Amino acid sequence: MFHLTRALRRTALPSFPSAPLSLRLASTTTTTTNTTTTASSTSTAPSPSRTPARPPRKTAPLVRISGGFKTYKPITPSIRHLRQPVHPHLWRGKPFRLLTLSKRKTGGRNSTGRIVSRHIGGGHKRRLRTVDFHRFEGGVRDVVRIEYDPGRSAHIALLRKRNDADPGATWSYIIAPAGLRAGDTVESFRTLDDAGVRRLTQSKEFVERFGGSLSAESSADDEAASKTTAGPSSLDLGLLRMHTVRPGNVLPLRLIPVGTIIHALSLKPKGPARLLRAAGSFGQLISHSSGPGGKYAQVRLQSGEVRYVLMGCSATVGTVSNEQHHLRSLGKAGRSRWLGRRPHVRGVAMNAKDHPHGGGRGKSKGNKHPRSIWGWLTKGKRTRKPKIGNAGHKHGNTLVVRERTRGKTTRKA
Repeated sequence: MFHLTRALRRTALPSFPSAPLSLRLASTTTTTTNTTTTASSTSTAPSPSRTPARPPRKTAPLVRISGGFKTYKPITPSIRHLRQPVHPHLWRGKPFRLLTLSKRKTGGRNSTGRIVSRHIGGGHKRRLRTVDFHRFEGGVRDVVRIEYDPGRSAHIALLRKRNDADPGATWSYIIAPAGLRAGDTVESFRTLDDAGVRRLTQSKEFVERFGGSLSAESSADDEAASKTTAGPSSLDLGLLRMHTVRPGNVLPLRLIPVGTIIHALSLKPKGPARLLRAAGSFGQLISHSSGPGGKYAQVRLQSGEVRYVLMGCSATVGTVSNEQHHLRSLGKAGRSRWLGRRPHVRGVAMNAKDHPHGGGRGKSKGNKHPRSIWGWLTKGKRTRKPKIGNAGHKHGNTLVVRERTRGKTTRKA
């Protein structure tokens, strides 16, 4: 075999007769002349930038991107079913250190060491991001970047306030609405009252920033009408809504037009955002001045439930980011363990003292109705308090106008 390889090498490179010495010298002289001419021509031209152009980012040969998701060629079983959303706009570095807190794991146990939350333990080390759910401070804030938050399904946005003398109050985190990118601006109008609406729309800063101004006649008529009415005029509300109802801005419900998509809804006028905070969540404002005393607004939640919320409560315009979070697939059990989730054990596989379905011989739960580990009936049993309009229950939730749909009934738009 060794001799055969040597023979192939000899036959693969044919030999050519060498050129005469005079021809070789002539070619060398010509090459030198051409090189000198080229160097002289390039010396007169401006020199290019020393920093080379960054080549376009390429996708790994084992990665497939289609429909906004990243899948992989199944060279191993762990990535065969792995499916992840693609977010090229996310920040790839570490979070803003001043807005984070250390988090110690509990494993689902309370102060006495007993398990109170099952299926929790392990996982990667994390730091808590302090998200601003109040947003009382006004002023224009620039979006520095969009980040991933391991503590929630939605993305968060790092904001920086313009011209702030206090460096500690300059930075803040908020839940990022869909479509918000680095370089955009957001603003909070939560503390804006009726008199403030009038002052804001007639201020010089508002006119210079958004353009346009009111004529003298319309301004006089509007001022006369505002004295007779309790709230701001329709013209002032129209100007305010035209320039403030944008994704990421916070307004009271009374200043948001009917039909607007909202998220991060508070349940108290001075409380933090409580509802519509998960990835892809949104609600819709469907009416003003309703309910007892006409001081409530009706909001349709994503589950289909319609409930009363005080008009002094605030909400953020837009939909929560990371809408495709529920369509991802982890691909293997190990990724659940990285997220701090422990395995779920079936009740029929336990002993009789550990679960109502446990014990017995074989796979049997003893002709019992399905129950939870604490004995609550599952699979259809109503456990939530009904609203007062439903059978007149005295302990019902009076703020629910229409309950969410259950079972096979379709949700009405």
